Amino acid sequence: RPKRTLYSKKYGVDLIRYTHAANTVVYSSNKIDDTIRYLSLHDNKYIRYFPGHTKRVVALSMSPVDDTFISGSLDKTIRLWDLRSPNCQGLMHLQGKPVCSFDPEGLIFAAGVNSEMVKLYDLRSFDKGPFATFKMLYDRTCEWTGLKFSNDGKLILISTNGGFIRLIDAFKGAVLHTFGGYNNSKAVTLEASFTPDSQFIMIGSEDGKIHVWNGESGMKVAVLDGKHTGPITCLQFNPKFMTFASACSNMAFWLPTIDD
Repeated sequence: RPKRTLYSKKYGVDLIRYTHAANTVVYSSNKIDDTIRYLSLHDNKYIRYFPGHTKRVVALSMSPVDDTFISGSLDKTIRLWDLRSPNCQGLMHLQGKPVCSFDPEGLIFAAGVNSEMVKLYDLRSFDKGPFATFKMLYDRTCEWTGLKFSNDGKLILISTNGGFIRLIDAFKGAVLHTFGGYNNSKAVTLEASFTPDSQFIMIGSEDGKIHVWNGESGMKVAVLDGKHTGPITCLQFNPKFMTFASACSNMAFWLPTIDD
C-alpha cells in the first residue's frame, strides 16, 4: 500500500534517485525550469536546489559511495554535483545528448554521447577528459536513452528507444550482445536493468511484457506477463532481495516462484 503521496505540481517530477541520507531524494523537474531538487520525504521540504541546466535533465545518477551525483541534460552538458553545495562541481560540454552513470565503486562514470560512443571518466581527474572512448555503430533509427553498469562493474548496458538494447564489455568496449525481439514501435523510453548478480538483463516492452536474457549466452530465458496495460517505462530490481518492480501507469511487484 502507498505510505504517502508527495506532490510536486508546480515543477513536475521526472527522474528520482534516493540519496544515502535516510528518506531523502534528488529529482529532476519537467515544468518551469530544469533545476534539480533535493527533497526530504520525511517532512516534504526542500533541502537544496541545484540550478544550472538550461534544458530537460535526461540522466541522473547518485554515487554509490558518497554525496556526489551527476546529471546529463539536453543542453549537451554533464554536471557533477555535491549534495552539500548548490554549486556545480564540474561541467562537461558534449556534442549531443548525454546519458551517464556511475560505476558500482563510485570511482569512474560513463557517459554515452550522441547515441554512438561511450566515454569513461575518472572522477578525480575528469577535467582531463575521458581515459577511454568506445565508438559504436551509429543506428539512425533510434537514440540511446539509458546507460547502466552491472554490479560487478564488468558490463555496461545501453538502452535505446528502438527495438534493441546493447550489452558491452566495460573494459574493452566490445559489444557482447544485442538483445531484441521485444515491442517498441513508438520510440518509448523503456528501462532496462541487470539482476543484482549481473547475470541476467531484463527490459519491459510496449505491450506490457518483460523480456529476460542470459548475459553470458545471450539467450532469451523468459518472457513474463505482468498484465501491464501500457509500455513498461520503469523496471528496477531490489538490490537486497529476490524481487523486482515494473511499472506502466500501474505497478507490479514480482517474487520468484518457489517450487515445492
